[in-house]
Amino acid sequence: MTAVESRPAGVLGTSPGHRPFGARVMAFVALTKPRIIELLLITTVPVMFLAEQGVPPLWLVLATCFGGYLSAGGANALNMYIDRDIDALMDRTAQRPLVTGMVSPRECLVFGISLAVVSTLFFGLLVNWLSAALSLGALLFYVVVYTMILKRRTAQNIVWGGIAGCMPVLIGWSAVKDEVSWAAVILFLVIFFWTPPHYWPLSMKVKDDYARVGVPMLPVVAGNRAVARQIVIYSWVMVAVSLLLTPLGYTGWFYTAVALVSGGWWLWEAHALNARAKSGVTGAKLKEMRLFHWSITYVSLLFVAVAVDPFLR
Repeated sequence: MTAVESRPAGVLGTSPGHRPFGARVMAFVALTKPRIIELLLITTVPVMFLAEQGVPPLWLVLATCFGGYLSAGGANALNMYIDRDIDALMDRTAQRPLVTGMVSPRECLVFGISLAVVSTLFFGLLVNWLSAALSLGALLFYVVVYTMILKRRTAQNIVWGGIAGCMPVLIGWSAVKDEVSWAAVILFLVIFFWTPPHYWPLSMKVKDDYARVGVPMLPVVAGNRAVARQIVIYSWVMVAVSLLLTPLGYTGWFYTAVALVSGGWWLWEAHALNARAKSGVTGAKLKEMRLFHWSITYVSLLFVAVAVDPFLR
């Protein structure tokens, strides 16, 4: 792991004696990265509908969502504990709880480990042990493989580290079926190929932040043209994989229509970004965040279609 000199906790003036209870509670919530977890749940719940071919038991949906929140929250907290040195030097992470001193490193470590243990037991006892194993595997992959091994060593960090973000699809299916099917594997691969072209545009926007701390995100080590070309390649594979569900008999006309329209729009945006990069456009005119924002809309639409499709067949 690359050592980076960082500012001490509390650099923004928060001392142990001046940490209001309400602010402390919000700081611990922030450690779980709730906005990222929202995206994970968007890919979990619809898969449960597809597995059930209808409406799964409400208690099971709630239990799976809560267990998933605890697990992902634990992974995110441990990620912040490990990355606290570079977080203190990056503009986009300067307000994280460990940087401001609202939460101490020891508190964050205990909090993250506790969530990992509780979430695994919660899944095992209330859902099933396959889901518990998949949840724990995702957490360990994100913390150990991505954060500790890949992130500071290779530009492929997001590609392979993104496997952790694909696991909620398998967890959602296994929660209902207590097994994993090819439908879940296909949706896992959709998220796998979605993650790089989703995150690389954001990395293009904040590449100076990553360069400052020595994290080799692809836009740091390659030019905009190379990154945009990779985005186009992954985008085509992602859309092609998303269309496999229908010929294999898992989805019908509604999902297919949504996948074609939303995927077509994605490809339009990806090729537009590639064209701007090839022509040498930089700065605000590159408009790389257009694809980043659309990527969130795309995955939301696609997985809503996954949930709705069983009712229209």
